[in-house]
Amino acid sequence: MSTLTSSVSSGIENPLKQLARFGQSIWLDYIRRSLMTSGDLRKMVEEDGLGGMTSNPSIFEKAMGGAEYADYLAQLRKDKTLDAKGIYEGLAIRDIQDAADVLRPVYDRTKRHDGYVSMEVSPNLAYKTQETIDEALRLWKAVDRPNLMIKIPGTPAGVPAIETALREGVNVNVTLLFSQDMYEEVAWAFIRALEQRAAKGQELAGIAGVASFFVSRIDTAVDALIDERLPEAEPERKKLMESVRSKVAIANAKLAYERYQRIFSGPRWEVLAAKGAQTQRVLWASTSTKNPKLRDVLYIEELIGKDTVNTIPPATYDAFRDHGVPRASLTEDVEGARTVMANLEAAGISIETVTADLVVAGVKQFEDAFAKLLTVTQPQ
Repeated sequence: MSTLTSSVSSGIENPLKQLARFGQSIWLDYIRRSLMTSGDLRKMVEEDGLGGMTSNPSIFEKAMGGAEYADYLAQLRKDKTLDAKGIYEGLAIRDIQDAADVLRPVYDRTKRHDGYVSMEVSPNLAYKTQETIDEALRLWKAVDRPNLMIKIPGTPAGVPAIETALREGVNVNVTLLFSQDMYEEVAWAFIRALEQRAAKGQELAGIAGVASFFVSRIDTAVDALIDERLPEAEPERKKLMESVRSKVAIANAKLAYERYQRIFSGPRWEVLAAKGAQTQRVLWASTSTKNPKLRDVLYIEELIGKDTVNTIPPATYDAFRDHGVPRASLTEDVEGARTVMANLEAAGISIETVTADLVVAGVKQFEDAFAKLLTVTQPQ
């Protein structure tokens, strides 16, 4: 595990902190109790410009088996009304509340733009709309922090739940987005929710949302398909496949951001912005590099742009602080991104199939992690 060491002490400004100049917020894709109790989280806010945190069942599953949770776990188990999920939520909510409290000054200073902590609804509800709505509202009330975001998967069943939660005043982090079309669906859901609030005369300025667009998993999936199909491919198709290797994730993300720029501009959006609405920023998720042949900070360096967030796991966070090179990369060579996606299709690989499969796999991964987590929090 990364030690999340403090920023470099040389005269060069911390690369993490430099990202703010380009309009990007840096969040940490990690949570555990010791971050708050040791003061490390506060230090990262001060030294690195950390603007938020995200959690998911996999992150909690890795954390909660540790000794730092043992005392409170034993305490919760004394409450015989709590099942394994209730005990997990007791542990998780305490961590989320404490992290939100550390990040509250960021939330206040940025006028509710940053300083958020995300907590996910049960992955077992990914295909259940009403149950997702009910759990989102329940967790929002239980955590009771204005700088909370409830994570809801960007599945077809999740979209109406996202819209309803936002309309009810819940900040939402839409997770497991891989497809540009699905990204666009959740962006319009955000706008519709704000329009419904505006029609009732309700406040818009306090409603925050991000759309978590997953990155590196796309290259992993596409490159695996290339390796599988390359030996039997015709020469022209081989050439096309090799031309897109490890390039699809960034191209896909750049084109999703282009949609963000289009959706959150123009007359329809300007009506909401005039009432204090803030955009649903694109959040880059899954930004650690899975392929050792690629630069370890590739998915940070190539996706830096205005009104975006990058949520980074600890080892990649440390790597970027150490040797990241920030630049305004997100809007570079968008035509090249279009060419990559066209070549992918010409090579016989369907991005729609790849992204649909990744959503199913992502939900399954979180369901499996959640099941393991509940074995840790079983009543005794």
